Amino acid sequence: MPKQSVLITGGAGFIGANLCQKLLASGFRVICLDNFITGNRDNLVPFIKDKNFRLEACNVSNYIDVPGKLDFVLHCASLASPKDYLEFPIQTLKVGSLGTHNALGLAKKKKAVFVLFSTSEVYGDPLEHPQKESYWGHVNSIGVRGCYDESKRFAEAMTMAYHRVHKVDTRIARIFNTYGPGMRPCDGRVIPNFIDQALKGKPLTIYGKGRQTRSFCYIDDLAEGIFRLMLSRENMPVNLGNPREFTVWQLVKLVLKLTGSKSKVVFRKLPQDDPQKRQPDITRAKKILHWEPIVPLEDGLARTISWFRG
Repeated sequence: MPKQSVLITGGAGFIGANLCQKLLASGFRVICLDNFITGNRDNLVPFIKDKNFRLEACNVSNYIDVPGKLDFVLHCASLASPKDYLEFPIQTLKVGSLGTHNALGLAKKKKAVFVLFSTSEVYGDPLEHPQKESYWGHVNSIGVRGCYDESKRFAEAMTMAYHRVHKVDTRIARIFNTYGPGMRPCDGRVIPNFIDQALKGKPLTIYGKGRQTRSFCYIDDLAEGIFRLMLSRENMPVNLGNPREFTVWQLVKLVLKLTGSKSKVVFRKLPQDDPQKRQPDITRAKKILHWEPIVPLEDGLARTISWFRG
């Protein structure tokens, strides 16, 4: 029986590359598209010579087409770090709108299952805790984060429109804070920032008072959740993240403990529209996918710090 084929946009990024690896290990043929605006070819080195893997440089906001049969189209391409989408707001909006439209068009043409990598940012700075998939969100569409938040909200709307009008078999993964080996030290997100600063003996930078919360999911857990969602029959959004909530200040203390760093802590002004609480309700993921994270934060951080040291 021939292998099933998966196309993944943004496959050279942190999450995308980990999904490529998992899919190859699970017996799929993988086609990776990336324009390398934030993706890194080094992430693909472990399997670049695999006969079941193909890499193509491509800007999915312009056009997507590949020959042959596709069973799944995974739209992972995005500028997900605040550092990146604040620097490239127009490209962020384009990949969420035009890129999603093109990826959906390809899935329709190939009669493939479409999986959208959405985000907890569709909830904005939420007024509901924890966040259920039924929550509509609290988003500032014209704020500095609006380019990312609204690109993903539009992508979800476009995905559901293709599902309802063109009968494309779609999935929507709402991904919460994810971390692990393979993240860029200069990524701009809180875990790589703290680890990089601690290992270099630089002050750890807390924005605000450190009381804001995040829920951190290790990359292996997320990859398993997306894989199960891809193979499910669920068309409505599903939260994928770790429901255990930590303050940024708790994270700082844990990073200092695990690195053995003597770095000091400095405080800076909180960025505009920065969410004060972020915690997923994963009831639907547990019920539908029989999935929940299993890697504790301390274990995942230890693995990530070891990778950063290397």
